[in-house]
Formats: sequence, structure tokens, C-alpha cells
Amino acid sequence: MDTSTATPTALPDAAAPAGTGARPAAPAVTSSATSTALWGRAEQQDFRSRVRGTLLGSAIGDALGAPVAGLSLDGIRETHGLAGLTGPAPAYGRRGSVTASTQLVLFTVDGLIRAHVRRDTGGWHPPTDLHRAYLRWAATQHDWGPDERRKDNGWLAQQEWLYARRGPDRACMTGFADDMLGTPDQPKNPTARDAAATVRSAPFGLLVGWEPALVLQLAVECATQSHGHPTAFLSAGAFAVIVHGLTRGDSLDGAVQRALGLLGARASHQPVTDALQRAVSAAAQGEPSPKAVESLSPGDGRDAEDALAVAVYCALVAEDVPHGLRLAVNHGGDSTVTGAMCGALLGALHGETALPAAWLADLEGRATILELADDFALEMTQGPALHGPSASAPGWLSRYPRG
Repeated sequence: MDTSTATPTALPDAAAPAGTGARPAAPAVTSSATSTALWGRAEQQDFRSRVRGTLLGSAIGDALGAPVAGLSLDGIRETHGLAGLTGPAPAYGRRGSVTASTQLVLFTVDGLIRAHVRRDTGGWHPPTDLHRAYLRWAATQHDWGPDERRKDNGWLAQQEWLYARRGPDRACMTGFADDMLGTPDQPKNPTARDAAATVRSAPFGLLVGWEPALVLQLAVECATQSHGHPTAFLSAGAFAVIVHGLTRGDSLDGAVQRALGLLGARASHQPVTDALQRAVSAAAQGEPSPKAVESLSPGDGRDAEDALAVAVYCALVAEDVPHGLRLAVNHGGDSTVTGAMCGALLGALHGETALPAAWLADLEGRATILELADDFALEMTQGPALHGPSASAPGWLSRYPRG
């Protein structure tokens, strides 16, 4: 796919209000770079709730998993009791601390907003804008704080709390160590198959006006900027497509089936397809349990397809958001990644009001996450009013500069 010319188009089954089965008509989107969707008030409110739910859900799942990262299930139980970790616990010096997973999710959102803003200039290549966003994230991993000399910082890279190294994945650090853009033809780190690129791909699923196949392709192209193994970048694409279906009002099972259909046309898809099918089968068998979770990770639980299977399984069997997230972190795999991915799925499915208030109250960076979520929703629904030919908001272009 040539993403330099790809234009998002609406499908006739846009997201319905959270928690309902109704599916109103999608807002109309034309091919002009300056056009906008004609969103009704209810559709805008629902979309914003799902965007907030996805980003906050991902962050609380990440924060929940942080205290048990690197522990086996037995180690978790020794530390937190036989029930395992049941609620937020301290990590990095406080309750509710997030890791590099949340940092990268936020910079993904920033890159997507920048991509849409830059369409006014005639430039339209989202993978380039995402790569620039990830380079801004990389700066937070070695700079002491925001560098005022960086002309493209915008708003997000000025948030001082993000300048903290919270267990960044090695492939992300090496993938974003220079200006060279990895592509599917020439990916960075071709043996990297962990889930760091998958977890940061949830925001691609919030592009509700795009065709699912384009969502998958964009997630794949951006994943190869750091993770070049097929199971890593196809897991990223599949995860984005599942979030996309949920944001548009699909059931979780329906969203997974759509992802499976799109994966089937891709080379080397079988490990990811098998992992998703294992998750669906496990959800139909017996009571949810840590043992069932660990059965989905035949290796060390850190490969992208295994993390995707755990997240999907936990979301499928979740009685509510806290139940699903507890399942997603109490195992010997990468608890921060699976917690974040499960949280994104449940947040996209149910909207922000389903998230546990007490966990949100402790969440590091909650104000930033909310503000960025609302900015994304505003850009997607009202973009031309912010930076179109007939209107301009200088403050918006300061937050998300075109350069």
C-alpha cells in the first residue's frame, strides 16, 4: 500500500454509543484533505468516550502490571498473596506509575494528530510523522527534560513527567536511535519479536474513518520501525484492527474475527492467527484462571503473538474491567504489556466510564492522557475548523506544529 496517497474513507457501521448494540450511520468523509466528518453530538460524545477509554484503560493496565513485571506467577503470589496482585501497588516509587508502554502510546497519538495537521501542506505520509513522534519519545529517554531548542517539540514533548526511563524495550531504543526510517521492505531489528510495538499500536485503531485494511497496514509499517520480525509487526496490525472494530461498535469476538480475516492474506501470519484462535477457544472453556492465561504463552510469554493472545483472552472473559486487568497481569509473562493491551481493549469496548475510578485516581499523568485523548477526538471530528483554509487556531498549530 502506498500510504502517501491513501485516504481514509468511512464505512457504514461507525461506532455506536458505548454499551449499546445500535450502529448508526458513519459520518461522511470525503477525499479532500480539508474536509471533515459530519459528526452528530451523540457520535462525538461516544467517540471521545472510547478514545478516553482506550488510552486511560491502556495506562491503568500498564500501571497495574508494573509492580509485578519480571515476576513468575509463584513470585507474584509470594509477594502479594495467593490471590496475586488485586489492585494498584507501588512501582518506580509510587502507586499508579506507568512504563515506557504508556509513553509510546501517547507519542503514537501525538504522531497521528501531527499527520492529520500536516495534510494541509500537501504532505500525507503518516509513517513518517509517527517516526518523528517516536524520535521525540527517544529524546525523553536520555534528556533531563524538555529541550527548548527543539523546534518540533510541540505540547506533548514539553511534559516533564515523561522524561523518565521506565523499562524501555531494547528494540525501541535501537530502532529510534537514528533518523533512518524502518519499512516493511527494510525493517529495523528483524529478529525482534516482543510486544513493545504491539502495545503502542492501540491508537491506530481509533482511526474510525479508515478502512480496517488501512489500519492494519499503517500499524504494520510503524511497527517495522523498531520490530522487524513478522510475528511482531503482524501482531501490531491485528491489535490495531481489533481496537478499531471495538471503537466502531463491534463485539470483541466480531473484531477478532475481522482481524483473523485480514491476517489470512498476509505472509507469515500463521503464528499470530494461531495465537488469536487459541485465545478464542480458551475463552469458551471453563472458568477464567491464571493457569488458563499461562497456557496461552507456551514460551516465556514475551513474544508479541502470545501477549496478544493473553490480552484478547482476558478481555473476552472479563466480568468487568478490574477482573479482566487482574487476569491480564497475574502471570509470568510481560505483565505491563498484557495489562496495557487488555486495558485498551476493554476501554475501547466500554468507554471511559467503565474504568475503575479508584485506579484512575492514582494514575500517573492522568491529566496529560485526558488532554491528549480530547485533542485527538477534536482533531478527528473538527480538524478543518482548527487548521483549514477558512479557519485557523494558532494555539493548535503551536501544540501540534506542522514542521
